[in-house]
Amino acid sequence: MDAVGATSGDLMSGPTRSGTATASGSRQPFVMLALATLGFAVNFWAWALLSPLGPRYKELLGLSGSQQALIVAVPVIVGALGRIPVGALTDKFGGRVMYPLVSVATIVPVLFIGLAGQKSLVTLLIGGFFLGIGGTVFAVGIPFVSGWFPPERRGLALGLFGVGMGGTAISALSTVKLVKAQGASSPFLITAGVLALYAGVAWLVMRDAPGRTVPTEPLGARLAATSRLSITWQACILYAVAFGGYVAFSVYLPAYLRTAYGLEQADAANRMAGFVLVAVVMRPVGGWLSDRVGSIPVLTAVYAVLAAGAAVQSFTPELRPVGTIAFLTMAAALGAGSGATFALVGKVAPASKVGSVTGLVGAAGGLGGFVPPLVMGYIYGRTDSYGLGLGLLAGVAVATMIFTMTAVRSAAVCRATDAAGPTGPRHVTRQPKSVRP
Repeated sequence: MDAVGATSGDLMSGPTRSGTATASGSRQPFVMLALATLGFAVNFWAWALLSPLGPRYKELLGLSGSQQALIVAVPVIVGALGRIPVGALTDKFGGRVMYPLVSVATIVPVLFIGLAGQKSLVTLLIGGFFLGIGGTVFAVGIPFVSGWFPPERRGLALGLFGVGMGGTAISALSTVKLVKAQGASSPFLITAGVLALYAGVAWLVMRDAPGRTVPTEPLGARLAATSRLSITWQACILYAVAFGGYVAFSVYLPAYLRTAYGLEQADAANRMAGFVLVAVVMRPVGGWLSDRVGSIPVLTAVYAVLAAGAAVQSFTPELRPVGTIAFLTMAAALGAGSGATFALVGKVAPASKVGSVTGLVGAAGGLGGFVPPLVMGYIYGRTDSYGLGLGLLAGVAVATMIFTMTAVRSAAVCRATDAAGPTGPRHVTRQPKSVRP
């Protein structure tokens, strides 16, 4: 285990030197973390505006179920794939430029949908496509925050940043209420105003970490180099299961609860909100635990817990208390796993490629959320039961746990050994526990 730990200290020499402000007691890293988290939440609020209004559009425009699903899916897919180039651009230009740029760019589709884009399926799809820009902000925040904190504090910092994904909850709780109280344009106009205010503050206050490594290679070359890193694809798999599972349950849990347990829509929505809250709270916990004991032990435990919860729920037990405990346990595991994955990325990925790696990994997590609902719906249609689908989730979690214990850990040991040079693993074992990946 100790051999795994030295990787971050040797490969992350760039961001390490930017952590001196934290060590010396400066508040600036924490101000930057707060601004980054706020920007994450605000842009995710905008990104999720269409999802709560899907039933309204279906009724007003006479849409089919698949058309309604398409309206919701387009911004999510664009936001996931868009993280790849945006992460690489963040490596080049820094978060101080990219945060205001993404926020201002998101204002355009928000205003378009609010003022003119709710009249037809075509205009909603056009607006939703560009609304996906807001979802790319995740790939800006990870490298920005990583640069401000030393490896031994980076897991917790990135976990706290991940709380910004709760911006989707703001949209879920406020959008429909605002439409009913103040009209169809109101949530879009309010969100656009908040985005504009944030973009101005970010431009004036945000600063990139001192000594930030700026890559000189062209964008295509950097993405190609990033794709050859083992940590990129390993983290893609880990995050596709952890964050993808979170996204999948956030989307599909209300339908599951209504079908499997006969709950009313409001009750199912409230329980979904509880699931999201637990996952959001546990994300920084996963990062903090990664700082303390290492990302790999945390991820191993996370997938074991996820497998157990999914196995229990595959039998559709009584919702109170067994089913509720199973779902909340899975929520905690998925949130902690998301935080631990990026704690690993922040410590192991080369300093000049953190944004590029984040873009690919973030895309994998976003896209991973769309497979489980499709599988669950298909299986239920064929078997009239969700048991097989949840059993498959348990199997995937077990496979990912084994993958973490073998391939991911082995690759980390190899990186640590290479970085240690001729002194070999004996030198590596002297690294402090706090920098273990």
